[in-house]
Amino acid sequence: MISNFFSKSKPIHYIVVSVILLLVFVLSRFNILQENSSLFIIAKHIGLLVTALLSVFVFDFLVSRNGLTKKNSYNILLFVLYFAILPQTLVYADLLFANFFVLLALRRLISLRSQKDITKKLFDASFWIAIATLFYFWSALFFVIVIAALLVYIITDVKNYLIPIIGIATVAVLAISYFIVIEKDIFIYLGGLYDYSVDFSPLNSKRIIIGSTLLLSFGLWSLFYYIKNIKTQMKSYRPSFKLIVLSAIIAIVIIAIAPSKNGSEFIFLFAPLSIIMTNYLEVISEKWFKETLLWIMVLTPIVLLML
Repeated sequence: MISNFFSKSKPIHYIVVSVILLLVFVLSRFNILQENSSLFIIAKHIGLLVTALLSVFVFDFLVSRNGLTKKNSYNILLFVLYFAILPQTLVYADLLFANFFVLLALRRLISLRSQKDITKKLFDASFWIAIATLFYFWSALFFVIVIAALLVYIITDVKNYLIPIIGIATVAVLAISYFIVIEKDIFIYLGGLYDYSVDFSPLNSKRIIIGSTLLLSFGLWSLFYYIKNIKTQMKSYRPSFKLIVLSAIIAIVIIAIAPSKNGSEFIFLFAPLSIIMTNYLEVISEKWFKETLLWIMVLTPIVLLML
């Protein structure tokens, strides 16, 4: 069954989740490909698919390298199934790229636990979040995690607090230089960049309502166990688990204030939610209950396609 198959990390799992992601990607973009199937458009879609696949592998590296879950593949299964439940997250390229760079930043921040190469990791994390901000402005909220990481990992050297500023400034200089080279007015780009909206009516569709309700309800239920489980972790690992909770909160804030609500903004929630729910699956003793939860996650996208 599903729970037994993914209970231990195996190479075949990467093939399975990659095939699932490929199917979801094709189905989510089927109409677009039908309307325009030029070589350039196909190449663009292949690039987006590669970005989505790389996101899965970066996420898995983040989790396994830092011991955020036990040695199983529930995390990548859930991560890909979330794409299947809300396929809108694969349609909008800007958010797909932004989420990829945020994952790269989280990978560097969580690895601060080792207290090695602190300066380099802080610069990299700030640099990647700044790049993500160029694609989707509200990715900038993840800079909060940079500051939080400095605090929870008890990094007291004052110079380390200046490194994120250097990372941001580096991207700003590169971006300004790019606009100068292509002779584009940067003020036009900045116009409307800070827009936000608390109007949730655009999300009023059966697929998005059912999918988001499922993710948020399962996520909230798992969160109680996740927070409780933090106390049982080794002291050196607890800050990493706390940062995951913070990243989930930031993702919720982005969903709440996103100027264009179309379901794609939920993508930032996938990584922290996958970790939180995987930790919950690991503590479930009743196999039938674990199996039921996973089957619900698998069957939900199929049901949503019929609506």
